[in-house]
Amino acid sequence: MRLTFDAPTLSKARLRAVPAEPRSFEAEPWLGQPDDGYFALKTEMHRRLIERMNLAQLNQRSPEQVREEVSDLIATLLKEDNHPLNEDESVRLVDDLMHELLGFGPLEPLLQDPDVSDILVNTAREVYVERFGRIELTSVRFADEQHLLRVIERIVDKIGRRIDESQPMVDARLPDGSRVNAVVPPIAVDGAILSIRRFSRTPFDLDRLVASGAMDEPCATLLRGLVASRFNILISGGTGTGKTTLLNAMSQSIGGTERIITIEDAAELQLQQRHVVRLETRPSNIEGRGEVTQRELVRNALRMRPDRIVVGEVRAGEAFDMLQAMNTGHDGSMTTIHANTPRDALSRLEQMISMSGLDLAPRTMRAQIASAINVVVQLRRFSDGARRLVSIQEVQGMEGDVITLQEIFRFEPIETDERQRVRGRFTWTGLRPTFLDAFRAHGAAIPEGLVG
Repeated sequence: MRLTFDAPTLSKARLRAVPAEPRSFEAEPWLGQPDDGYFALKTEMHRRLIERMNLAQLNQRSPEQVREEVSDLIATLLKEDNHPLNEDESVRLVDDLMHELLGFGPLEPLLQDPDVSDILVNTAREVYVERFGRIELTSVRFADEQHLLRVIERIVDKIGRRIDESQPMVDARLPDGSRVNAVVPPIAVDGAILSIRRFSRTPFDLDRLVASGAMDEPCATLLRGLVASRFNILISGGTGTGKTTLLNAMSQSIGGTERIITIEDAAELQLQQRHVVRLETRPSNIEGRGEVTQRELVRNALRMRPDRIVVGEVRAGEAFDMLQAMNTGHDGSMTTIHANTPRDALSRLEQMISMSGLDLAPRTMRAQIASAINVVVQLRRFSDGARRLVSIQEVQGMEGDVITLQEIFRFEPIETDERQRVRGRFTWTGLRPTFLDAFRAHGAAIPEGLVG
């Protein structure tokens, strides 16, 4: 097969992002023509490489050796087909084919971009990314549905999972810790869907969050003190508000001599202490056996002599066991929860306790929550894509059948500027918290302005 290819066109074909707009699958001029010749060439070269190379030996050789063989074969094939490419174009073609052979195909450039926080593949025809809180449509695409499915299978195979018609959904993670969710037909009606939540290679600390505008310095000082003083903290927020990022940042205030056990559905936490034990749930196998739930891991963690337990996110009955741990000497434990307000977060915890199979009266459940949780930290993602800490509330106890909360710190939106950025201010509410004595006892700094 001989392909006609305009070499000058290739030099202009580069990965780019355009603003996301609603588009129809009926007509797709937005895919752009400049990449079409290169895309066809790459697809053909990939097919012919597979025919000529011994794929079974790829994993037994270094990437440098594979790249040398690929470069030689590409040069031979291009010469046979009379496709003149300059040096930059040849390097790009070899890079892309290396991604196909050893990596994750068209997604590799996105995975190497440090500004990309989410990769959203909506079938083989559309790939979106999130950069700086904004979702953009890219020019990346897959050859066809089978191409996308091969990449998904390569991802899940690396961690011993499987995905097919009988098991059409999977949660997995990449070697760099990025979280992956894939859904394939028949569940995905229009074609396979892939979502990748990426995490910074350099873990965020509270100073970086201050620099990014997620909070101010007095708020960061307060959070450091809460962690150092061993308060049990619940981080609440919607999807994509930065709960795991904040949990990672706050965890850096934990002492280096403490034994920390982390429990997660998919390992995302990046704790920097040396004495960290990481546990991860396991789904059932094809026979429906072998599942290990978060609740089982929390129970087992209590037998592992932890100083603190960190649960990536509570979703079900493990909430009760987590609260029990907080109430039985494991002070300073932390977890996250999906909720829009601190009050909603406590209500969700109550619902999760009821999912544990225990028949407890509502007042008993609320008393358990009020006794275990000391502070609720609320995060929010604003319309401009910015993620901010919007409230810190202290759990004061029970009044009748109601858990009482006292807001200590808040973010107050003021205006939206001409660039659609939300402007506001971080401020103390003026209420005196009850934890100041604990701060003094642990030698934690009391933030400026907290006490008038």
